Amino acid sequence: MEVQPVLWLYSLIQWVLDKLLSPTPPPPRATLGRPRIAVIGAGLTGVSSASHCVSHGFDVTIFEAGDEKSLGGIWSKVNNTSGLQIHSIMYRFHPSVKWSAGYPDRQQIVSQITQLWKKYGLHERTKFNTPVHSTRQDYLGRWIINDNPSLGFFDGILAAVGTCGDPKVPHMPNQEAFKGEIFHSSMLNGKTAAGKRVLIIGGGASAVEALEFTVHTDAASTSILARSDKWIIPRNAFVDGLLALNIFGQETILSWIPETLLKRLFYRDLKDLAPDSEGLFTETPMVNSDIFRQIRDHHAEWLRGDIVRFTEKGILFRHRSKGVPKGGPGREAEIRGDMVIMATGYQRPSLSFLPNEVFQEPYEPPRWYLQVFPPEHMSVCCNNCTYVNAIGTVGNYHIGIYTRLLLMFLVDPLARPQEYWMKRWIDMTSFLKARAPTGAFDFFTYSELLYWFLFCVAINPFRWKWAPFVFLGIGSALPKNIVSGEDQLRNGLGMKRTHHG
Repeated sequence: MEVQPVLWLYSLIQWVLDKLLSPTPPPPRATLGRPRIAVIGAGLTGVSSASHCVSHGFDVTIFEAGDEKSLGGIWSKVNNTSGLQIHSIMYRFHPSVKWSAGYPDRQQIVSQITQLWKKYGLHERTKFNTPVHSTRQDYLGRWIINDNPSLGFFDGILAAVGTCGDPKVPHMPNQEAFKGEIFHSSMLNGKTAAGKRVLIIGGGASAVEALEFTVHTDAASTSILARSDKWIIPRNAFVDGLLALNIFGQETILSWIPETLLKRLFYRDLKDLAPDSEGLFTETPMVNSDIFRQIRDHHAEWLRGDIVRFTEKGILFRHRSKGVPKGGPGREAEIRGDMVIMATGYQRPSLSFLPNEVFQEPYEPPRWYLQVFPPEHMSVCCNNCTYVNAIGTVGNYHIGIYTRLLLMFLVDPLARPQEYWMKRWIDMTSFLKARAPTGAFDFFTYSELLYWFLFCVAINPFRWKWAPFVFLGIGSALPKNIVSGEDQLRNGLGMKRTHHG
């Protein structure tokens, strides 16, 4: 059997990370202590966050609206042909994850989530078919789910509902007149595009997945009908990592450098498809290296414009020239097809189960402390469900850091942020990014996120002892012992430890 050096090295790196950083699972049916956390959502983020909690001795209950088939969140719903667009080294949502490929498919991703769920005994702590409609605190500051005390009392809430919910399926003008097939991009399992002319409506990540389906099933041709140009970056961990190093998290006077390099080295003859009016650091780019090859080989075409209406044999499409805004003038022509795929994305899951006060302007999501902690309730962490656009990854190192920050806030009174200072951090970040084309929190990069974490720990000396725990998940016993000593000192001085919400 031939050994592949790169894959062998990657497997070795993952083995080392697992041995160094994976927290020890609790014993079966272990009795865990406080703080007790309610995790809302059994997707990738919810399972990862819950595993970090229980491995450090803190009790959790996962509430999942769907049945056990929903384990894995959005990855349990997408097509079997779907897979990671970024390299899996940037999608290590837990230290124990072991990828066997650089770009794993849906089945392997769900398998890793399921293994993690079982390894950390979370199957004993998950309530399926239990949608969360409301959360409130009682007079002792304990969180109650769905106004039902029988579900338990909790010290903290970790919302992990993600950003992709039910499929977004708009109705297009005259859609019922089309004689061919119409599917949403998430409903392609068991379907085939063999020999068919396929029209893909949409130009985002869902369109890339739909294109992969048409290529995989040997479509005769594929036309992507996009309303706007989006930045596309290569499937290359090194390039993607470099772009994420923009610590300012916004367009700068140097942004023209990566934009020019992408146009010349990646887009090349297709640079007309690159945005001119929107900078690279304003919206989440698509990550794909195959789409341009398909266009150059005449297996696919990318058309910019607006859909006028469906026809019996296809779609009446208004082609727009580069720079003409959406809905602007253009040439109308019928694009014929046998199958239409609605790559129109997903609805954003609601956070309306949280108390009303966390949505008050000007401190509404995503304008929260570190983007995930509402200033009114430091005991609430909305992990991976408030971001809008970013360059980086939603399934990596930060999931554990956010979770351990929440645990630190709950365990250590002197490390807790106060509402006033949480709001001042939001104001400071807004000031520093005042010239960003987007809102201050509507776009960020992964290096900016890591800077936020460092600042959060460094600004408060009482958090320094927690640094190894927060950043690496190690050494939780030492800071907890120090907190116990601090409590004794505070009590000796007549300062009672109070519960904060």
